[in-house]
Amino acid sequence: MDAARLQLMDALDRYAGRHTDEEAVRHFAAWLRDVARPFHRETLEGHFTASAWLVSADGERALLMLHRKLGRWLQPGGHADGEADLPGVALREAEEETGLRDLEVLPEIFDVDRHVIPARGQEPEHWHYDVRYAVVAGGSEDFLVNEESLELAWRPVVDIATDPSLEGSLRRMANKWLRRKAAM
Repeated sequence: MDAARLQLMDALDRYAGRHTDEEAVRHFAAWLRDVARPFHRETLEGHFTASAWLVSADGERALLMLHRKLGRWLQPGGHADGEADLPGVALREAEEETGLRDLEVLPEIFDVDRHVIPARGQEPEHWHYDVRYAVVAGGSEDFLVNEESLELAWRPVVDIATDPSLEGSLRRMANKWLRRKAAM
């Protein structure tokens, strides 16, 4: 296993130690260990992606995007495209999808989510092994909507945590963030 994979395996192990109740993390370690090209979208059964739980400098709001293809509010993120540096992928995707700069990626994995992506066109149904990092906005919070989203919005984290219309993983991340803030 190369250095980048070993670094991610160590990060996944640390995450699993902090979140012993999250069974999904074991799938990530197995995928990383057993698949020849886990970071490439050409691996049709599934591949790693990276996302940003993008919060305001004061930690009170998160920036969500109304995803153009999926029609759901989600966090910024995307395909690794062969890159094993998933914190770097999360940062790149956050910048590309929001237009924000002066972002800081917090060092540890914030959340993991393994989910099925439905078949679309020539692309078969497949798994996304999404590794999520907390990313903090340090400068202007003026975003730009790009072709991947229909809309962007800063939402209070406390509202995200309890909004039943949002994805369960968004509510989970909001609650993790609130617990993190309370512990500080």
